[in-house]
Amino acid sequence: QVQLVESGGGLVQPGGSLRLSCAGSGFTFGSYAMGWFRQAPGKEREFVAAISWSGGSTIYADSVKGRFTISRDNAKNTLYLHMNRLKPEDTAVYYCAAGWAFTHVPRRYDYWGQGTQVTVSS
Repeated sequence: QVQLVESGGGLVQPGGSLRLSCAGSGFTFGSYAMGWFRQAPGKEREFVAAISWSGGSTIYADSVKGRFTISRDNAKNTLYLHMNRLKPEDTAVYYCAAGWAFTHVPRRYDYWGQGTQVTVSS
């Protein structure tokens, strides 16, 4: 059974940092591209960042470029999202996803986690 479990969300002040983790099981984690997406209340799910199966290539949404860093540890079957200089507009539920394609397109991902809430507020 495929599982993706996110953790690390919470409440943080503007300008603060958080690190999200996504633990994968039930599939060959190191063979899949991985992505982070987010969804704010009343908005569609949007792309945040993606990383190739080897970790050698990454892509970011313009809104997070220079502030967020995606990484992975295939030995631990874990994906990370390091978020710095957080802004109130980063508030959303953050989801990790796994897919064969290294892409920003949500429908190209096969497996999804349940999400973790990130709230940026003073």
